[in-house]
Amino acid sequence: MRKGTVKLGSLIAPFEEAINKREERLARHAEKQRIIGWFCTYTPIEMIHAAGFLPVRIRGGETSIERTNDLVPSFICPYMRASLERGLRGEYRYLSGIVQGYSCDVTCGVVDIWKENIGNGLYHTIPLPYNNNPGARKYFRESLNELSGKLTGIGGKFSQTILAKSLNLYGDIRATLIKLHELRLEGRLPFSARQFYTVAEAGFSLPPVDYLAHLSILLAELPNVTEDGAEESSLRGNGVQVLVSGSLIENMNIYDLLEEAGLHIIADDLCSGYRFCDPVDGEGADRLERLIDRYMNRFPCPSRSYFQDRVPRLIQRVKDSGARGIILILQKFCTPHLADYPALTVELKNAGIPSLLVELEESGGAPGQLKTRFEAFREMIHG
Repeated sequence: MRKGTVKLGSLIAPFEEAINKREERLARHAEKQRIIGWFCTYTPIEMIHAAGFLPVRIRGGETSIERTNDLVPSFICPYMRASLERGLRGEYRYLSGIVQGYSCDVTCGVVDIWKENIGNGLYHTIPLPYNNNPGARKYFRESLNELSGKLTGIGGKFSQTILAKSLNLYGDIRATLIKLHELRLEGRLPFSARQFYTVAEAGFSLPPVDYLAHLSILLAELPNVTEDGAEESSLRGNGVQVLVSGSLIENMNIYDLLEEAGLHIIADDLCSGYRFCDPVDGEGADRLERLIDRYMNRFPCPSRSYFQDRVPRLIQRVKDSGARGIILILQKFCTPHLADYPALTVELKNAGIPSLLVELEESGGAPGQLKTRFEAFREMIHG
């Protein structure tokens, strides 16, 4: 290896370790700082952090469903069923509760089921307005003040000064992540899709100060990166460019199959990707208004936006990225996303944008069939 160069694998390693050793690390962390879980990126995690808690996104993943079947029907999204199953098995004993933005009916209902069957700690759902107007912002402010009171009630400490520090910290994280998205758009990011979303996923459980430190090192060292070997990097950056849209993708094998099929993710519209980052921050006369402004102006998600506001921005993002098509990867039974799908496909077709729908199941699906579908889509859009 040339002097001054660094292997990409060594830069990705801290993020991989954060995911692979997540549960044992969080169990230890809970001994020194209380942890609050959350599901949706509409949850104002800055408020949780400012009150002195560590906000952590609850994972679902592939797991055998047994106890959950007694409490919820089979026709709700696999992510919520899997996360509840893990909670019922005691895998989230380190949590001091759940705070969740009301993004869909299923999530709100499952939080109540956690409270009744797992208990211990704070369980709170934050109402989120659809409209962005003075009345809606006033309502959102009252909701955030209620959350502040709930967090203080379980031992948290809150002030405008502390909130400003949390806003700055998460703003710096999002700004760094946005830079990585921009480098990918420019073709200057030597990551596989798995590596890219490993970096993103690690931030949902690491303390934000630690995460920002890892991100800063990663960004600073990127110009010095050398390949880790032809076998590992053979698919990186190659393939027909596509944009991936959806909610949450926890199974990293999906990204591997997509690249093996000859496709390259040039941009995304995922709550675990770009939607988490945009906008980086908000504006306002005080810190709370700054927080409100940021969440009210988020890159729109089907669960908290009107179709006519969301679709033009999504189509423009596809065009700006240069993607040849869009792959919609959705949690099965995800009502907000699936309700948009029929009208969305019409608008995409009218805009000349090919699309493919993939629904994620609890079992993870059949990799061979999924790869075949990706390959067929590549052939169609490649011409």
